[in-house]
Amino acid sequence: MKLCISSTKNDLEASVDPRFGRCQYFLFVDTGTMNFEAVGNPAFTAVGGAGIQAAQAVVNKGADAVITGNVGPNAFQALQAGGVKIITGAQGPVKDVVERFNKGEYEYAASPSVETHYGARR
Repeated sequence: MKLCISSTKNDLEASVDPRFGRCQYFLFVDTGTMNFEAVGNPAFTAVGGAGIQAAQAVVNKGADAVITGNVGPNAFQALQAGGVKIITGAQGPVKDVVERFNKGEYEYAASPSVETHYGARR
């Protein structure tokens, strides 16, 4: 399975970023091999629409699921429309989060975890 995890840095030791749309990096991790690709979030500095732009980038990379701290309603809807499952509430090192996912310790989210513009820099 190909996971996308919002991350503060570009390696597996980095922490999960609590913001989906405005995280610095997305780590695309193969859950079977732990091979990964770090991709800078193209919406990191977006003036508006960061959640939707970030979701489109994730869908375009072929992720099966996203693991993040929080996801707003626009990103949630865009990810669902792209067939990407969503897990929120994750924290800690990315490597540990993937291991917990592989053990079945997470449930998929049924709704956004925050309101619109949650992670916006003001």
